[in-house]
Amino acid sequence: MNKPHKQQQETGRQSPIKRATSYDVAELAGVSQSAVSRVFQDGASASKDMRDRVLSAANKLGYRPNAIARGLITQRSNMVAVIITRQTNLYYPEVLVQLTQRFSEHGVRVLLFTLEHERDTDSVLDQLLQYQVDGVVTAATLSAEQMGTIENAGIPVIFYNRTLPERLVNSVRCDQEEGERWLVSELANSGHKRFAIVSGPADSSVSMERTRGALQKLKELNIDDVMIVSGDYSYASGRAAFAEIVDRMEGLPDAVVVANDVMAIGCVDEARETNNLRVPEDISIVGFDGVGPARYAAYDLTTVRQPVGRMSEAAVSMLIERIENPGLSPEKRVFSGDRIRGGSARLVDDEA
Repeated sequence: MNKPHKQQQETGRQSPIKRATSYDVAELAGVSQSAVSRVFQDGASASKDMRDRVLSAANKLGYRPNAIARGLITQRSNMVAVIITRQTNLYYPEVLVQLTQRFSEHGVRVLLFTLEHERDTDSVLDQLLQYQVDGVVTAATLSAEQMGTIENAGIPVIFYNRTLPERLVNSVRCDQEEGERWLVSELANSGHKRFAIVSGPADSSVSMERTRGALQKLKELNIDDVMIVSGDYSYASGRAAFAEIVDRMEGLPDAVVVANDVMAIGCVDEARETNNLRVPEDISIVGFDGVGPARYAAYDLTTVRQPVGRMSEAAVSMLIERIENPGLSPEKRVFSGDRIRGGSARLVDDEA
């Protein structure tokens, strides 16, 4: 009777299974190791017969090339970091899908780092550097010191939907202020005179830009009857913000300009369910982002939809270019949002 291996007797565990190597595949397929490498290398030449033999042998042995080992040879990890905040809820899943698909087309994998707040970026920088990523797409603001740390490591960074005005950086963003100015203009041109604004988190640069755009346009229109309350981009904070507006403002505003669609949906539900108000007959409510639920018949928000596809495509192409050519100068691309006249606001028909 065969006795178990001494190590197995001592530990009670099976010895680890030896993984197949390119040498094993070459021996089984009857080809050279360089032929195996060519078969698994994108763009390398290999005849159909050789490819079939190598892949058949690889499948029998359960062999696949080691991407990490290949990265050691090429000095590339073929991984990029994507940094987002949890506060951005419904909008960024769509962004992640777009980014992941486009990076995959370039043979690049995404490492996702999620922050509770934008100010928490320090907590992921060390991890990001340890993984030796080839580049970073960040939907969170970085300080000048944090940028210096990443740049000193030779890692290119693309800011997604935000930028650093005080220094030259690569960025892709929607024109937040332009979108808010359009929303306020549409409301004012349709007779709205009393406004409330629901801003986002204090550490969100996107929220600050949107609030600034709305206030600037209101000032140009000589409308000073404005109340500002804040939320955290969540549905619950939208409901709470509307309740605060009703509690603090003498009489209802004509319109509520909300920093994102999710909070706007919360405002709509709070207006209808708690205050028995009709939207838009009694009050107009507008959002920003163009998330899926904003199109539901129950809400049909007037909003500005961010061109996620075009922005993601631009972010990926800019980062790949800078990974391959680190000497490229910084570039900022700004996209106008798609303007959506929904049913949540009383708006005058442009052709009327």
